[in-house]
Amino acid sequence: MAKEIRVEDLVKKVSKNFEKKIGHRHHEVNLVPDVKGEMIKALKLRNLIFFLCIVVAIASVGITFFFGAIVGGQQLAINSKKENIEQLSTKLKSYSDLNDFLTIKDQLSNLRSTTDNKKVLSRTFNILATILPNNDDYIQISELNVDLTGDSPVFSFDAQANAGRPPYIDYNVLDSFKKSMKYMHYDYGNYVDREGNIIPAYCIIEKNDEGSFFKNENKDIYAYWLIDGEGCNPAATSDTDSEESSENTSSHDGYAIEDYGGNSVVRIWRTPQFSEWYKTNPREGEPQITLDGVISNVPHFESSCRTYKGELNTSGVPKWTPNDTCDLVPSGDDGIVITESSNGRDANDQLVLRFTATIAFAPEFYNFNNTHMLAVTPSGRYNVTDSYVQVQAMFGERAHDCAKDDAQCNGNGGN
Repeated sequence: MAKEIRVEDLVKKVSKNFEKKIGHRHHEVNLVPDVKGEMIKALKLRNLIFFLCIVVAIASVGITFFFGAIVGGQQLAINSKKENIEQLSTKLKSYSDLNDFLTIKDQLSNLRSTTDNKKVLSRTFNILATILPNNDDYIQISELNVDLTGDSPVFSFDAQANAGRPPYIDYNVLDSFKKSMKYMHYDYGNYVDREGNIIPAYCIIEKNDEGSFFKNENKDIYAYWLIDGEGCNPAATSDTDSEESSENTSSHDGYAIEDYGGNSVVRIWRTPQFSEWYKTNPREGEPQITLDGVISNVPHFESSCRTYKGELNTSGVPKWTPNDTCDLVPSGDDGIVITESSNGRDANDQLVLRFTATIAFAPEFYNFNNTHMLAVTPSGRYNVTDSYVQVQAMFGERAHDCAKDDAQCNGNGGN
């Protein structure tokens, strides 16, 4: 009888042989062909890309809608503003005085630049009073042209020099006049009150009725401050009552009040009062000037060009030296050019030296914004000889050349 083969045993035997053939106990059997697997991967990738495209398309539509809403809103706002502007324009054009208003507005907008470029021609006389000698040697101008159109103001003039004594025609007078140019200076700045507040220029009276600067017997210059003028007292408070003001008619918060032309004024020194203001141990509130030239507790002139330095001698008394930084003729004696000179006689038949010259001055001297301008002489002192009477003496009738038969005039070499 044949041997009975059990199915379970046959399956075990086949499995055992298969494991030996593969070489491991656990295994997978890939029943899907390689081509079909690649196709499945491609389908998955296609589906993913398709999904992403749908997402991007939806996002693009949303973004387009969002920006479209913004643009539409802006257009609505623009249309609304445009309509409003048209209404205002129509209303504005209906004003009968529109042209006058626009003209005034345009002029006001140019007012600042006009002020910055404004020149003060009258300062010419202050320059002449400084540069022209008027002692034994004097110079008179017969014709003057002032050119303010260039970078620097230029004087072109015909003049005559008189030595004041024989031989009258002296070329040293002209040479000295030319060399003095490098020692000429100018000064400007602001007057300030005791606390250092700037006093408006219209509140300061600098010249008397004759056109001369105020000065004492030592030729120190001062000005008058209209302390009661409107807006003239920077330290005054708006809540000061009338009773307090009436009580201060003699001192106004400690200021010494004087009367000038029926106005209450305070004297302010432009030239520092060194002997009165310098103190080694000043009391609180006293006027003071330090050796560095710093002034306090007194109304004074705050210069933009001139400072002072004090140096003590063996006796402890300071010697004060001015330091000028603003040159009236920036090029010094090279700033004056003598183009012609000859012997001649003036209207009084006096022997004189005729000459023609040009001088280039500092442009800041004529600047309207530089207030309280004043020329300074070569000696270091302020020149105050520019009254109306003295200005007249600066000019004279043109001198004429020597006649051919005038031996004295033609033969005077002046050297």
